[in-house]
Amino acid sequence: MRDQSPQDTLSRRRLLLKGFMAAPIGLHLASAKAAQGSIAARELSFRHTHTDERLEVVYHDGRSYLTPALQRINWLLRDFRSGEAQVMDPQLFDILHALRINLGGETFEIISAYRSPATNDMLRKTGGGGVAKRSLHMDGRAIDIRLPGVPTARLRDAAIELGMGGVGYYPESDFVHVDTGAVRTWGPRTA
Repeated sequence: MRDQSPQDTLSRRRLLLKGFMAAPIGLHLASAKAAQGSIAARELSFRHTHTDERLEVVYHDGRSYLTPALQRINWLLRDFRSGEAQVMDPQLFDILHALRINLGGETFEIISAYRSPATNDMLRKTGGGGVAKRSLHMDGRAIDIRLPGVPTARLRDAAIELGMGGVGYYPESDFVHVDTGAVRTWGPRTA
C-alpha cells in the first residue's frame, strides 16, 4: 500500500463529505416518492337541501382531479333556481375533504353553492342582508354547508383552523360558508 499524500487524504475527505451531504437529499426524494405513491383518493358525499339530490364521488385519485367527477359535482352545485351550472374551484372540494377528515363527518348538506348573478342580486334584495354584491358564489368559489352530526360552531372552528380561505358563520340559519378567497372570517365567534 502506498503512502497517501496530504492532497489525496484531503480529496478523499471531500468526496466522503459530499456523499454525506447528498444523503439527506436522496432520502428526502425517496420519502417524497413513497408518500406520493401512498396518497389516498379523495371522496366526498353531498345532499342538496333544496333539490334533495345526492352524490357520492371520488373526485381526486391521489395524483390528479378526475374531470368526470368534477363535472358531476358542478352539476349538483348548480344554481337550483335558474338551472345554470358553473365550473367550481376544485380547491373548494379540498377544503371540504379536509373538514370531513378532521371532523369525521360523512355527507355534506349543501345550502347554496353556485349562484348566477341574477340569483345573487335577487337574494341581495330580498334576503335581508348577508349576501355580498360580488359574492364568490358567482365565481364557483364558495359553498354554504352543514355536516350532520357536527355542530355548525365546531364546523366553523375547523374551517378557520384550516386557514384555506374565507369562513362565515350563520348560526341563525345553521350553516357555515367556506370559500377559496382570502383568509378571513365573519359572523359570531361564539354560539
